[in-house]
Amino acid sequence: MALYSAAAAVLEGLERGAGGVKALVFQSRFPHVRQLYALVSETLRYSPVLEEVLGGAALLQAEKKLSPQLAKVLVYDLLFGKGLKCGGRWKALARRHRARLEAELARLKVRRKVSRNEELLAPAQAGGPGASQVPRYVRVNTLKTCVDDVIDFFRREGYSYLGKAASVEELRSLSGKKFLLDLHLPELLVFPPQTDFHDNVLYTSGHIILQDKASCLPAFLLSPAAGSHVIDACAAPGNKTGHLAAILKNKGQIFAFDVDTKRLATMSTMLMRAGVTGFQLAQQDFLTVDPGDPKYSKVAYILLDPSCSGSGMVNRVPVAEAAPSAERLQALAGFQRKVLSHGLSFPALQRLVYSTCSLHREENEDVVGAVLQEWGSAFRLVDAFPGWPCRGLAAFPGAESCLRASAADTLTHGFFVAVLERRGDGAAASRSLPVAAGDTPQHGEGTEAGAAPRKRKRKKQRVKE
Repeated sequence: MALYSAAAAVLEGLERGAGGVKALVFQSRFPHVRQLYALVSETLRYSPVLEEVLGGAALLQAEKKLSPQLAKVLVYDLLFGKGLKCGGRWKALARRHRARLEAELARLKVRRKVSRNEELLAPAQAGGPGASQVPRYVRVNTLKTCVDDVIDFFRREGYSYLGKAASVEELRSLSGKKFLLDLHLPELLVFPPQTDFHDNVLYTSGHIILQDKASCLPAFLLSPAAGSHVIDACAAPGNKTGHLAAILKNKGQIFAFDVDTKRLATMSTMLMRAGVTGFQLAQQDFLTVDPGDPKYSKVAYILLDPSCSGSGMVNRVPVAEAAPSAERLQALAGFQRKVLSHGLSFPALQRLVYSTCSLHREENEDVVGAVLQEWGSAFRLVDAFPGWPCRGLAAFPGAESCLRASAADTLTHGFFVAVLERRGDGAAASRSLPVAAGDTPQHGEGTEAGAAPRKRKRKKQRVKE
């Protein structure tokens, strides 16, 4: 399905109440999920403006076969996006009316007494706790480069490096061409909101990964030792898998599972671009993987980020989505408990990280508490990141060891993370838990593994301007 048709189908599904943006985008089977998600989100953000422009230009009256949803998508990309770089016959149709649409947009700006497109948006759309607040996070891919080289590259591009952030408020105040080293994660750079690096050579070559800070927490906290065998249980689209490989320094083995063939194909391409080796992708439901299979006899670490309501993914979506029903939450939580318990059944497992992009207690603390109770004293919940500001809800004793994240408090997606470790002989593994960047020397100083990176020699794959 072509991009514009896929985006129009998602918009139509939203109007019918068939699901949220994230769910409908993944259900579309469109191969480039992020591209589709971004187009739908931005079209929704400009929806009131687009309706006025379409009405004034009478486009739907002139083109009877054009649906309102497809018209919005086309006009968004024509007037506010990348200028209709694809679309076939729909592109030709929209371009026939370009002059009329641009004239209507100009009249709308005059009526509103504004000069920029962004000023046409209502305050809730232009300045809510979503895309306009959350910074652009850039994870340095240490398989191909190092933090120092990336900082130097952006300096040469005209950006000003302000050093390591001391607080979340410092991240909040970023503007213009300024950037910081994150205060918590050692290989994460922070730029102002809406900074776009999709066409930057560092991104297209796999030297940097555009990944939300909260999404970096699971692999960082799992912290597998180099040479380990690791399972990424619900792996696509693959950013966490790539992060695991960087932590492993490509030394070890990653088994990555997902049920969607197209998403796995996209993931394979992304991992190859990032320089990841030593991974095996399998189109398989993780619940059907046999923990007793000799193939997985050395798996000591599991990253488990199962399907969830996606209620924490609010910062890229400009409209409120209906909360999931109690029945939907119960069904999700049932699956999550089952898959978490299955993960703990791998015989050599030492540490498992459970994460969701959900805000609901039913999918988070309640799942972890129920599974810990089921397993008795075999596993314990680890307080892996004491310096993190937002803790788990008091659903059971010790739940404060879990981490939560939100756009308001941590300037990230809404997220939940729990770290579980095997008791007894396996407890020795806790010595290799990562150290928070805030408790380590500044960028460029010598540190232990898991802390802020040392000044290193220039890598062979350094990107030239």
